Amino acid sequence: MADDIIPRLDRIVETALYIDDMARSRAFYVDVLGCEPLLESGRLLALGVGGVSVLLLFQRGATNEPLPTSGGVVPPHGGTGVQHVAFAVPERQILDQWAARLEEHGVAIESRVRWQRGGESIYVRDPDGHSIELITPGLWAIF
Repeated sequence: MADDIIPRLDRIVETALYIDDMARSRAFYVDVLGCEPLLESGRLLALGVGGVSVLLLFQRGATNEPLPTSGGVVPPHGGTGVQHVAFAVPERQILDQWAARLEEHGVAIESRVRWQRGGESIYVRDPDGHSIELITPGLWAIF
């Protein structure tokens, strides 16, 4: 392969947050945000988001060692501190519905931002203090 040709990447399939209390996080992401459980174990809760991506919630510290599987070894990984993930919302009217739903479930809106390109975001905190953003199109040139 030539040095100047970069193979194509399509999208991010999965991303991860590291959490302290699996049951508490499951309640937030499944019961409040409506994510679909795909796989649950003592170390991991894999959640489907919109039928197109996966959010992995790892029990903090449970991924510090390599994980042998029948197909190979998953390298160790982890994260500390406050992390961030943004969920796409198709339009402002739906974002307003989300704001109402979050407030009904006792989730405080930390911030609301209107972006120069016309998009809008609301920010909340998950049970572990991670920054969770719900965003409409109009922030990035590609969204």
